[in-house]
Amino acid sequence: MKISIAGTGYVGLVTGVCFAETGFNVIYVDTNIGKIEKTKHDIIPI
Repeated sequence: MKISIAGTGYVGLVTGVCFAETGFNVIYVDTNIGKIEKTKHDIIPI
């Protein structure tokens, strides 16, 4: 199942990681491209 999370701040990122750990495919949407790029390289942007 796919889940879309709006925002990669403290709430969105942690929520997405929790869903991903339970087997969901998580797609993040954020206006800050730098945060998205960091998560692609396994860097926590918060």
